[in-house]
Amino acid sequence: MTYETIIKKIDDMPPLSDVARNLQALYSKGVDNVDIRKLVKMIEADVMLTTNILKQINSPFYGFSNKITSISHAVTLFGVTRINSFVLHYAMSKQLKVDTEIYGFNNEQFNEMCILQSSLMMQWYARVDLRDTHILSSLALIMEAGKIIIAKELYASDYLQEYRKGFLACTNIQEYEREFLGTTSYYLSSVLFRHWHLEPVYIAILEVLDADDETRKKYDAKILMMADAIDVIRTAINLKEVLTDDSIKKASKIVKKMGLPVESFEQVAYRVKKAYENE
Repeated sequence: MTYETIIKKIDDMPPLSDVARNLQALYSKGVDNVDIRKLVKMIEADVMLTTNILKQINSPFYGFSNKITSISHAVTLFGVTRINSFVLHYAMSKQLKVDTEIYGFNNEQFNEMCILQSSLMMQWYARVDLRDTHILSSLALIMEAGKIIIAKELYASDYLQEYRKGFLACTNIQEYEREFLGTTSYYLSSVLFRHWHLEPVYIAILEVLDADDETRKKYDAKILMMADAIDVIRTAINLKEVLTDDSIKKASKIVKKMGLPVESFEQVAYRVKKAYENE
């Protein structure tokens, strides 16, 4: 199994489901021009999608005291960008369905981790830049798609046990992925998102996330800042550490390098950690 074979498999993947593609068309003229009534109607026409979205947004990790019972209410609270990410997350889970046990997380735990990443981003970055929060919390929900692609390929290869053993023993996930595959799961997510014609900003952030310094020079300061924010979240919450004191401390160091208030981030991180531990 090589980088080239995985990229070839991504290129051969079928398009997203009809509902996901129809919603992408609704967003084609920009999020500010989305017809909210059409959006709500399209989602509510799919009972399973509606149920999945409401289940996710009612997670205690988002911190809402009252239960959200309708898509229209969800759109009001989360905005059209984040609602789109819930749709994409659902569509991807159907399209890329695979057992994630090779990472030591079952599918429910893996999905919970993604929701937790999105929740932490939403609650923290809203204190930094509210508009960018919509983009970043949406990306945080779906950025681990590359790990699902890797798992899918491993189950069809002879490397499954070797990879699982190495993954469970490694201390740095990105370094291990690069050593074994020649790339990282986040870069594979960017390739997948390009294949599915998702938001260019998602693709740019994930492309630069694990890039070297020379490559980073090709991106503007806004994209680099957003990539650093994603780095904060994946450091605090990942398949090795989920909001441990150590992972929050490591994430806080990145926050400090970004020139942002560390105390503000830690307040949110420990609040989300408490909700996670009480779940």
